[in-house]
Amino acid sequence: MRNAVQYLRSLVFVGQMYLAMPVIGLLYMAPALVSRAWAFRAVNHYCRWVRWTAGWMVGLRSEVRGVPPTGEVLIAAKHQSFFDIILLVSAVPRPRFIMKKSLRRAPILGWYAMRIGCVPVDRGKRGQAIAAMVDGVANGRKEPGQLIIYPQGTRVAPGVKRPFKVGAGILYEQFAHDCIPAATNVGVFWPRTGIYRKPGLAVVEFLPRIAAGKPVPAFMQELERVVEDASNRLMQEAGFRPEG
Repeated sequence: MRNAVQYLRSLVFVGQMYLAMPVIGLLYMAPALVSRAWAFRAVNHYCRWVRWTAGWMVGLRSEVRGVPPTGEVLIAAKHQSFFDIILLVSAVPRPRFIMKKSLRRAPILGWYAMRIGCVPVDRGKRGQAIAAMVDGVANGRKEPGQLIIYPQGTRVAPGVKRPFKVGAGILYEQFAHDCIPAATNVGVFWPRTGIYRKPGLAVVEFLPRIAAGKPVPAFMQELERVVEDASNRLMQEAGFRPEG
């Protein structure tokens, strides 16, 4: 019975979350056409709304740990579900993502993603995707901010191992940015797919920066180690124990 009630609460929460997207998006669209600053305000407003409603509607509280970066920097983050995107965007002032090219066609979401400077790539064409990613980031450098990449390239469920891809290392080397790794446990409560949301404390944690200038292989090795170790710690803190 308890699970049925939580599922119903989750269903209502997810419904209002998706309804809020066009409502907030349309509310801010006119000023966002004039100034990108208003586009950032719109996405921040939406993310704060989702965090607030998750807390009282399904009992999913959220917390950002560490020091959110404010300057021009590369953020390489663990990706488990839509909620870690929400937490990252609510924490940094000018976020833009390396994102799936298909998201450009998503109503409201796609327009705002392009307006804040996200870089769309076709993940199915590895060589072309890397070249397009580098070009897209270079073209957007006149608008400095926090560039967010998911080194594993997709959402990864808790307990599943997936290697880190070299795209993060290429950006780190090409643009000589410091990198801020970010860990999370959100997948314990908010799955990659499905409706059910578990109550608890979802966390995104900004980790100590990796200074620019390391060789790419050494950078990738350090990045994977610190992100995976910290994410495992956060998931254990949330009560997750991998099977087997």
